[in-house]
Amino acid sequence: MELFKKHITQILVHLLFWLLFVFISLFVFSEYYWSENPFLQYLSILVFIVYANNLILLPYFVKKKQYIVYAILFIIISFLATQLYCNVFTRCGCSFMKCLSDYLWQTLVPLFFFSFVWILFKYLDREKEIETALQERTELELKFLKSQINPHVLFNNLNTIYSYAIEKPDQTPDLILKLSDNLKHVLYDSNSDFIPLEKELQYIDNYIDFQKIRTQGIKEIVYTKSISSIQYQIAPLLLITIIENAFKHSTPNSTIRIHIEIKNDTLLCTCENSFSDSAVSKPEAIGLKNLQKRLNLLYQNQHEFKVSKEDIFEVSLKLNLI
Repeated sequence: MELFKKHITQILVHLLFWLLFVFISLFVFSEYYWSENPFLQYLSILVFIVYANNLILLPYFVKKKQYIVYAILFIIISFLATQLYCNVFTRCGCSFMKCLSDYLWQTLVPLFFFSFVWILFKYLDREKEIETALQERTELELKFLKSQINPHVLFNNLNTIYSYAIEKPDQTPDLILKLSDNLKHVLYDSNSDFIPLEKELQYIDNYIDFQKIRTQGIKEIVYTKSISSIQYQIAPLLLITIIENAFKHSTPNSTIRIHIEIKNDTLLCTCENSFSDSAVSKPEAIGLKNLQKRLNLLYQNQHEFKVSKEDIFEVSLKLNLI
């Protein structure tokens, strides 16, 4: 469809120019009658020169980047065409300079105009190719970053169910249902660029329920929410990266504090945990780096992401949900 529109636009531009050019040449600058007007006879040759330039010369020399050679050839063709017009069609008998001053413009104007149009459409095509390439690259990067997140979450949940099934098998079905919801979220919902905020929050609730069981007696989890409205959209699997990072890198017998707040179209997620320098500096600790990349791709100039490593490890993410 876009290619069709492009061709229609080009055809209209060409037709409108030729109509205007012929009108000006015949009714403004010409002293001849229609039946004997040499411009109409010269027009067919001029059209041939113009489209030979657009279809053959210009693409060839631009591809070869031989701009000086093209410019010289352009000038030569313009001068020869003008002399042909003067000496063969009009037979004005005027001097070389008089011929150029009176008739050169009729050769140069269409050549310059259609050369400019060719370059303009070439530039627009190039910009479109770059935009498409960047879009495809962005989509590939997002898919890659998501693929690095999903296995960690699912693997941890499966381990939790396995251990819980041994200790308290009667409560395992509820965990399986929660895992089923999380699987659906990861495998289907996360394929969308944006999903309802309610689904993402439910996924986080389930994940933290798993972690409370998995770290029972080892770590204290303080999870609070202040939600004014859930009628928003959000990119999937953003917040879970912050929360999972806290559980992976916090020290034993520590407290993990998680707070999610939504107010005035802004989401704030903060996560605090004690840490060891060796854990957060390991090469494989790439979760937060991946999150930063996703935020730059999806929420450019619409987010604030801060990481503090002083007495405690604190991660803060503020998102504009509009």
